[in-house]
Amino acid sequence: MTDTTTSGPMLSADGVPLKKSLARALRRQKLRALILIAPLLAFVVLTFVVPIGSMLFRSVENQIVSGTLPKTIEALETWEGEDGTLPDQEVFQALFFDMFRAAEAKEHTKLGSRLNYERTGFSSVFRTTGRSLDDIGEPFQDWLEDADPAFADGLTWYEMLSGTGGEDLIEDRRAIWANMVGEGFAGDIGFTLSGEMAELLPQTAAAYSDWAIYTAIVDGDVVAEEDPWETVYAALALDFARDGAVSALVAYSGAGAAPIANALAALPSLPEIDFRAAFVAENEGWGDTGNWQTLKIYSPDYTTGYFLNAIDMKKGLDGAMARPENQQIYVKLFIRTMIMSLIITGSCILLGYPVAWLLANLPVRSANVLMILVLLPFWTSLLVRTSAWKVLLQQQGVINNILVWLGFVDDTNRLILMNNSTGTIIAMTHILLPFMILPLYSVMKTIPPSYLRAAKSLGATNWTAFWRVYFPQSIPGIGAGSILVFILAIGYYITPEIVGGTDGVFISNRIAHHISSSLNWGLAAALGSILLVLVLALYWLYDRIVGIDNVKLGG
Repeated sequence: MTDTTTSGPMLSADGVPLKKSLARALRRQKLRALILIAPLLAFVVLTFVVPIGSMLFRSVENQIVSGTLPKTIEALETWEGEDGTLPDQEVFQALFFDMFRAAEAKEHTKLGSRLNYERTGFSSVFRTTGRSLDDIGEPFQDWLEDADPAFADGLTWYEMLSGTGGEDLIEDRRAIWANMVGEGFAGDIGFTLSGEMAELLPQTAAAYSDWAIYTAIVDGDVVAEEDPWETVYAALALDFARDGAVSALVAYSGAGAAPIANALAALPSLPEIDFRAAFVAENEGWGDTGNWQTLKIYSPDYTTGYFLNAIDMKKGLDGAMARPENQQIYVKLFIRTMIMSLIITGSCILLGYPVAWLLANLPVRSANVLMILVLLPFWTSLLVRTSAWKVLLQQQGVINNILVWLGFVDDTNRLILMNNSTGTIIAMTHILLPFMILPLYSVMKTIPPSYLRAAKSLGATNWTAFWRVYFPQSIPGIGAGSILVFILAIGYYITPEIVGGTDGVFISNRIAHHISSSLNWGLAAALGSILLVLVLALYWLYDRIVGIDNVKLGG
């Protein structure tokens, strides 16, 4: 049969070729189906895909280091750091300007917290140094104001550096601010930089532009009426000390020429420019090469450091290396989580299978009563149920008291059922048991009782009939319940936190700790990503061995 006739293509009732009409109807059908699932699709994307994508990105994202100390990281590239020597003056000089800018924006403490995850104590180095950066720049400010009091007036700086031709430098400094703070720094700052001064005094122009942008946009002040930061004074002193700078400045005759000439005349009394000694004097941490190595190792925008930490390793100058044995906890937690989740799943199968069989084979009235008892825990808060187990399992709890009363346990040797893996397994088995019973029940309900009667009529014993006929048909329910219980078990953290102590906690407890307490979201994201990969790997393995098509929830 074809869609043509002897006189031409076959037409539909409205005169359109049948093939074209069918294609249009099919497109409309697909569009209606897409519209129907669009709300669900949007919900899944917003609540599942986007959070997981964000988690995966956080596990490698590390832009805070280069964004906060851009020039320091650039200068640090040539430092090897393996011979125990500190970086040279250029690195400490860049650190002064980067740190001053970060301290004004209150970003230096965030960077300190980030690096403190990798090296304990680094946070206090940034915090204490941020409070004393003014002391490093004040000697240069005092020297310039002694050379010419006009430098104490903000208008002098404004007039000296104003002009045209320096717009590109202003935009570059805006980009540095935006990259560090994460916000736009667009808008008029009431100041245009002189291109001539940007060439004669490049560091001064950059430092003054940083100050002008922040003063105008963040503080909302008028640039011409405010005094600049100490970094501007330090930058001018550095420009004076550059090779060839004096001869070029002597010929300068524009705005601010007189104060510049007086400062040049006072050059013999210029304070010694030793930023390395100044930083070490403010905090001894800057004299520790280990801190600088950490800063260099974690300077790239993207890092594998979080994932290495998640498997008890760390980054070094020469690559990945194992952590000391007393710091290796995460691999043990991953293994414990998997083993205990399997034990809990097995316990739920052993306890849930008989209950599901009773539900499927008892009379309707009795089965309904039993089903209510199975569903009853869902009507009680998880926290309440877990707290109840804490009362039951403790050494002076109900279970131990009954065992002592019955004479099974001596009063001086009560069982330790709390703050260990035993307590976690008992409590979580009880909590997750309904998730095993319900899939088993839904599958068992579809198994015809006549199969067992037929097997027995052919001479099979009760056990043989069950094992050879009934049990194989219930395996899809075991598979569905096992997947459900296992996946729920590896993600639990409330129950292990309350009854598990130190020996019964899961990896999810460490993830929750890093999210809510230590605020190390990068490590938490890496741990969560590894856990996700492990679950997917086990799911794939299950599919290869059992077959996911064999998993049923009834029918």
